[in-house]
Amino acid sequence: MSSLQLRTIGVVVKPRMTEAIGVVRDLQAWCLGRGIEMRAKDAIAEQIGCVALATEGEELREDVDLIVVLGGDGTMLGASRLVGSRQIPVLGVNFGSLGYLTEFALRELYPTLEGLLAGSFSVEKRMLLDVRILREDGGVESHRALNEAVVTETAPTRMIELECLINGMFVNGFRSDGMIVATPTGSTAYSLSAGGPIVHPAMSAILLTPVCPHMLSNRPVIVPGDSVIEIVFRDADAPMLTIDGQVSVPLQPGDRIQLCRSRTTFDLVRPENRNYFEVLRTKLKWGAR
Repeated sequence: MSSLQLRTIGVVVKPRMTEAIGVVRDLQAWCLGRGIEMRAKDAIAEQIGCVALATEGEELREDVDLIVVLGGDGTMLGASRLVGSRQIPVLGVNFGSLGYLTEFALRELYPTLEGLLAGSFSVEKRMLLDVRILREDGGVESHRALNEAVVTETAPTRMIELECLINGMFVNGFRSDGMIVATPTGSTAYSLSAGGPIVHPAMSAILLTPVCPHMLSNRPVIVPGDSVIEIVFRDADAPMLTIDGQVSVPLQPGDRIQLCRSRTTFDLVRPENRNYFEVLRTKLKWGAR
């Protein structure tokens, strides 16, 4: 692969992670030594004296060539919203406790950056979901999900009643605590906890996983990635839509949710010497050979 032209690097740090400040300063020195401009998000920019990466509205001020995430998978999910529709590669360094998306250890950061400059790197294009809320009055609210979109009842002890359609065809009516619509990347997140399958992230697929369904015959379903999924609600009470566990949208009576594969991908820099099954073995504590 050809080398990556690194003129500007953006840095996103897990909130309130004070131990990362030293790492950010070291990264800033590394960038200065190579004529690379560095920008950082939120208060980090002020602390180290560099240009802010994003506006207060969580939008990039302008394109950068690479984003380095210091944190866990939650920080990476936030970075995916920051990137939006831009095809900017993202490198995740694991400061969290899980790290399905932030695969690099801190000791691997600078060898990986040098590899990016030399053309020795791998970028994996992860599928995103376009999530649209179709309001009864004709309005539309749009979001994008890297892991999943989840519909739940606002009252924690109540079940939700909904119907699911795929490409306009009725699939089933569900009574459950909620419904998870996930990407393959999100198959190891909330969907897995709710009994959903693990799906390789290279697949083009969408997962539908009911949360604690009333009928035990309501099982998770995997559909082709080019499917259009629509969720409508039977009861008058409006539930809540949550995107990647971080953005919550109260729904209104009469709303419908439409989900489909986004034309945009999330471009994740991955270690060349590590495969997906090694990650699963490590994170899920599977047995060694």
